[in-house]
Amino acid sequence: MPERRGLLVILSSPSGAGKSTLARRLMSWDASLKFSVSATTRVARPGELEGQDYYFVSEEKFRRWVKDGELLEHAHVFGNNYGSPRGPVQEAIDAGRDVLFDIDWQGAQQIQKSALGSHTLSIFILPPSIVELRRRLISRGQDTADTIAKRMRKSWDEISHWDGYDYVIVNDDLTETEEKLKTIIRAERMRVAQQPRLLDHVRKLQNEFEDLT
Repeated sequence: MPERRGLLVILSSPSGAGKSTLARRLMSWDASLKFSVSATTRVARPGELEGQDYYFVSEEKFRRWVKDGELLEHAHVFGNNYGSPRGPVQEAIDAGRDVLFDIDWQGAQQIQKSALGSHTLSIFILPPSIVELRRRLISRGQDTADTIAKRMRKSWDEISHWDGYDYVIVNDDLTETEEKLKTIIRAERMRVAQQPRLLDHVRKLQNEFEDLT
């Protein structure tokens, strides 16, 4: 039995608030962090690898997983289904490895209500201002003006669900935010529910105490 159970670390934010960059930094900080690989019913694109980029499954298998409760969260996006298989996540946290989820508020809610909900750690990343959020989207140089406008319209819907998370951080400085995330994860790893050996240790202490009395 490992020293501790792993956490399901959920990161959510509106597009442009720094979530993906922070997720990469966390993965670099702790190599034991496992990034959750989603399942999808869409066809693999050139260069995508099974089990690394996605688990590519049929519509029938996906529906069966939903029915059997084998997905921690799932959604229908642009004609295809996406979801997080429970099996690999369960194996990871049972082995003491944390699993990182880069998902929206709807996926976060589903995971928090799932069979593994007691092991979740949910964190929402807020931008310092809407003006700064828009500036970051523009500075990436990846989207058209129309796409940026759509992302901005969606941003408030994401932000409006900030209070459904365990922690909320305003990302006005990337390095400081990264350090706050590390502090939160270190502390949450020590939750009583995350330390399966504690009960055995307390029983050992009790036996030692009784032997002395």
